[in-house]
Amino acid sequence: MKNRENKILELLTQNEKMEVALLSELLGVSQVTIRKDLDILEEKGIVKREHGCALLCNTDDISGRIAYHYEEKRRIAEKAAELVSSGDTIMIENGSCCALLAEVLTETKKDLTIITNSSFIADYIRGKSNFQIILLGGIYQQDSQVMVGPMILQCAENFFVDLFFIGTDGYSSRVGFTNQDQMRAQAVRDMARQAEQVVILTESEKFSRHGIVPLNLKDQVKTVITDCKIDTFYLSDLESKRIQVITA
Repeated sequence: MKNRENKILELLTQNEKMEVALLSELLGVSQVTIRKDLDILEEKGIVKREHGCALLCNTDDISGRIAYHYEEKRRIAEKAAELVSSGDTIMIENGSCCALLAEVLTETKKDLTIITNSSFIADYIRGKSNFQIILLGGIYQQDSQVMVGPMILQCAENFFVDLFFIGTDGYSSRVGFTNQDQMRAQAVRDMARQAEQVVILTESEKFSRHGIVPLNLKDQVKTVITDCKIDTFYLSDLESKRIQVITA
């Protein structure tokens, strides 16, 4: 069923809105089956249902962004989950790859403690596991459903973890990984101070652009997990900076 959900999201990404009958015809299953799949995706907040149709949620918020390149993001998340063992305490920042990592962890690990500034992630995996979720306090950004501001540092200082998983809006060979939002970038820096190493989760297409705010994580980024389409220039550039690149 996961594979069929992926195909539904790919079709909706291409067409934005589709009739249930057409999805049923294209995927070779009954309309009842398609409706059940759409119910699952709607429960996750990725799609919206209208009479006889389905469409993606607002692509300006995280639930809508998850649908884009969903299959690549899911593979990246699955590869990232291999770095985590049951019983670990980890930090996860906001982002679509990070949200899918949290979901994969609920399916493959036990007794985790997840420290996050993402209210979206906290809600996304609610009721799916026995994980302890620690939500850092701060100013709530409505579209991204994430906490930012000086309280993030005050809360994060109570913890120290081995792994901190984050997303990125882009990359520059000169300044490193970047973000589009100053307050989110600062929240990442504040959380990164309390982690042994930072792991970047991103689709390879992000390397072809960059955000306006450098994350300034210096040598804390030890690993990048991306898809196999990463350009050899960026692969060599990252490896020259002693950053391990894992492709999914």
